[in-house]
Amino acid sequence: MLRRLNDTLASIWTWAILGSLVVLCFPLILVWRILGGPLDPWNYAGGLLFRRIAWAVQAVTPRWRFEQRGRYPADPRLPYVAVANHESFADIILISTLPWEMKWLSKASLMMIPVFGWTMWAVRDVRVHRGRASSARDAMKACAARLKGRVSVMIFPEGTRSRSDEMLPFKDGAFRLAIETGTPILPLALHGTRQAIAKHDWRIGRTHAVVEVLEPEPVEGLTMADLPALKQRVRERIGAARERLKEEVRSEK
Repeated sequence: MLRRLNDTLASIWTWAILGSLVVLCFPLILVWRILGGPLDPWNYAGGLLFRRIAWAVQAVTPRWRFEQRGRYPADPRLPYVAVANHESFADIILISTLPWEMKWLSKASLMMIPVFGWTMWAVRDVRVHRGRASSARDAMKACAARLKGRVSVMIFPEGTRSRSDEMLPFKDGAFRLAIETGTPILPLALHGTRQAIAKHDWRIGRTHAVVEVLEPEPVEGLTMADLPALKQRVRERIGAARERLKEEVRSEK
């Protein structure tokens, strides 16, 4: 009983901090989207502010130890199609601690959450209605526009969180986008977020979670005939890095 009470109180603390910071930042981000459009059409500055909330949330959550590894892009405005495995809602928080801005491809239901979803709209994230082919096409066009504006996009190619420890198959969208726009892929490997926030659970768990930035995967000269091999190669790289991270985190305990 005491443990469950502690879990509940710890979870309320983290969600309250997240909600409060989003409420505080939303007006600033919205105003900049409206007034700063001529200077910052994709609201890059507003997006940076929004993602920085993740730093505060993980810093004040004693149950979480979030870590970033790997080599960051030298130029944050050199666009990439970033892709990562998907374990938990906490993936969003962990990836957002990386020190550059990316526009997220997100399911429409998440962007309908009051204030949080409105802020995603204000920073020009891209929504997609799952299962609608026309929505997926429109979303990829929107992602391509952001890449053209020298802003990276972030996509979970599994499409949803895996219920088990195994990665789901990768979908084509991110890799088609990369080939069509000539934009290199930036693979991200995640481990540990499943324990931070379990699927279909709002409670906060104890974890050491890591995101590792892998070397970019070039797409220059590739055609759609190369898409299956590209997708498989990136999935294998992320999978291998994820297994390595598991061993490294386990050995550090």
